[in-house]
Amino acid sequence: MRASKESTARPAASGAAGRSARARARRRATTADIAMMAPPLVLVAGLIIVPIAIAVYLSFTDWNGFTSPPHLIGFRNYVRLTEDSAVRHAAFLTLLITAVGTVACNVLGLGVALLLNRNNRINAFLRVLVFYPYVVGAVILGFLWSSILGTSGAVNAAVGAKHSLPFLSDPTWAVVTVICVIVWSSFGVNVVLYLAGLQTVPDSVIEAAKIDGATPWQTFWRVKLPMLAPTVTVNVVLVVIGLLRVYELILALTAGGPAGETRSFVYNILTSSFDNTQLGYGAAQSVVLMVVIVTVTVAITAARRRSEQAVAA
Repeated sequence: MRASKESTARPAASGAAGRSARARARRRATTADIAMMAPPLVLVAGLIIVPIAIAVYLSFTDWNGFTSPPHLIGFRNYVRLTEDSAVRHAAFLTLLITAVGTVACNVLGLGVALLLNRNNRINAFLRVLVFYPYVVGAVILGFLWSSILGTSGAVNAAVGAKHSLPFLSDPTWAVVTVICVIVWSSFGVNVVLYLAGLQTVPDSVIEAAKIDGATPWQTFWRVKLPMLAPTVTVNVVLVVIGLLRVYELILALTAGGPAGETRSFVYNILTSSFDNTQLGYGAAQSVVLMVVIVTVTVAITAARRRSEQAVAA
């Protein structure tokens, strides 16, 4: 009888010890996971979440950067946004630049990538040449083009005062000039990304299309372009985000002129915040821009995913 009780108690004790060991292993694993995740979480909180929270808080105040503490004024800054003609014009111009620039950068980027897709020394040199403006920096390019297209710039000096062109002095010309310079300075990175995407298209697929009698256009439209869909999505998202935040090049090229006609949304945010010492109002504009960027990015990504799922089905 005594032996029977001992034989029954041993498996129970063994099972309890096993559960205890597994619990300790889980606690160690959880502790290790938390220890590994803590540094990036702290960085994300310190560099992203906290600044966003501060911006949202300031957007509900009339803080001018000097008074302390900021006074809460509710939604007045957001109501003011809808009534401010300068904000509306800056928003329209930014949307125009984003729409035209996104199409132009991607069409030019893909077209030039197709032309430079073959590996040889000339194409390697041309790839560097196309990408070079992107690495120079927007401020330098802005001043460069200002010295070329300005009222007393190189172009007007060459054609003479009688035939001078108002590249940066006429509102319509200035907007067109800004868009052209932005596209010229930005599409190099799209060329590089599309070249990387084209390199992933298997040669066997291209050869199979040719054997089936596909023309070059049909090969591009029905074979290459569908396989470049993820690259197109990345390019569109990057260009949209970059153009919604465009500022430095406009500052160097036109300084927002003439008469504020080329002020982008970010340019207006900085003008309100620092030139006019209305940091609360500038924070409200920043929050709106942040929401727009997140919404557009999520919408483009979701649309691309639905399209891919439809093709797969």
